[in-house]
Amino acid sequence: MAFSSDNEIYARFNRARRVWAVAPINGEAKRLIALHRQLIERLEPGDRIVYLGNYLAPGADAVATVDALLHFRALALARRRAFACELAYLRGTQEAMWQKLQELQFAPNPREVLPWILARGLDATLRAYGVDLRHGEAACREGTMAITRWTGAVRNAIDARPGHRQLLSALRRAAFTEDGALLFVHASVDPEKPLEMQRDAFWWGAAGADMLALPQPYAGFKRVVCGVDGARRGISEGEHAALVDGGTGPDGALVAACFGIDGTVQDRLAA
Repeated sequence: MAFSSDNEIYARFNRARRVWAVAPINGEAKRLIALHRQLIERLEPGDRIVYLGNYLAPGADAVATVDALLHFRALALARRRAFACELAYLRGTQEAMWQKLQELQFAPNPREVLPWILARGLDATLRAYGVDLRHGEAACREGTMAITRWTGAVRNAIDARPGHRQLLSALRRAAFTEDGALLFVHASVDPEKPLEMQRDAFWWGAAGADMLALPQPYAGFKRVVCGVDGARRGISEGEHAALVDGGTGPDGALVAACFGIDGTVQDRLAA
């Protein structure tokens, strides 16, 4: 299954009529499958789809979630005149930590980094892939070579699942429409910095950011669409930004919003 090349930092949607933004999934595979059943029936020619991150932990169904993403991708691309560039997957907080885990042997303090990462949800992801956490903890005590062997075992566990490495290697920092109307990010943007300087703000969030209170358009975009809302208000709209996050979990819902090129919400889904 082909994905865009790794050297593409951003996803660009060309000739989009509408863009569906799927909220952070948080490993909720069953909700994602239910949402996909609704979404496949609503897709129209010219629609694009962007996933706003957190496919992995803290949910316990990280493997099933990635499988569901791959299955739906195949369905979407089987439609007449559908192309791979119509779907984009953004890096979320969980995927940023997943990347750090793959490079654990290069960390100056791996014995501190590993428990920090595991405590924030990746323990469930590793268990889902069949990785023994005790081996990682032991490797951190032994040194760089042992850590390298363990992270290699983690990569082997991913490679054992068809398509998983390819998808997780094709995550983008942000997505936007070619006309500059809509910008999609996982967490937020720092309005004081240009797009190419955002870096970790995309998935960790800008300090003190309240995107709904954005006082003016950011970088010329009509609307910035973010996938993280601490209040879990579902689909919320401000003048220059929108939030798409139902929170998932027992008290939340996995939501998706369909944005027209003018930035308005034209359709909503929830599972």
